[in-house]
Amino acid sequence: MATSILHRFLMPSIRLPLSLPSKKSFPSPLSSRRAFSSTPTPFATFNQVVKGCRTAQRARHAVSPALHDVHAPELKGVCLKVGITSPKKPNSGQRKTARIRLSTGRIITAYIPGEGHNVQQHSVVLVRGGRSQDCPGVRYHLVRGAMDLGGVGNRVTSRSKYGTKKPKKAAA
Repeated sequence: MATSILHRFLMPSIRLPLSLPSKKSFPSPLSSRRAFSSTPTPFATFNQVVKGCRTAQRARHAVSPALHDVHAPELKGVCLKVGITSPKKPNSGQRKTARIRLSTGRIITAYIPGEGHNVQQHSVVLVRGGRSQDCPGVRYHLVRGAMDLGGVGNRVTSRSKYGTKKPKKAAA
């Protein structure tokens, strides 16, 4: 029994049967190979087997779990409360955040990007993933220029991120 366990770890491509069948139909160990794979299976060393062989890596946690759980890039939500958060240690200022109830029923805190906003209680907003690095616990951003959240006024650069249309050329 112990040798069959060692064989299983040392030679993963060869499978030995656990129970011995009748002598007539006993397959050779080489005939019961695994399905073909373009990458060869590396054999475990004896020391790896003694230590308990290999363990799978732990899964990475999602940056934006409320979106990751439903496999959605963006979700609609209703604003419950708008507030100001102070950033982490080296930075200072006032970061605008909103407490949002998503369409899935989950309540999250989202960052409002850009200068100025028109979000208030009961506003319908679109939430995307992406954390605000200097605000603890803020893992979502609101999408500017979508639904009730307007774009940033008088924005010239990076307008697509802030939902601003191209300014009209002045008539000469």
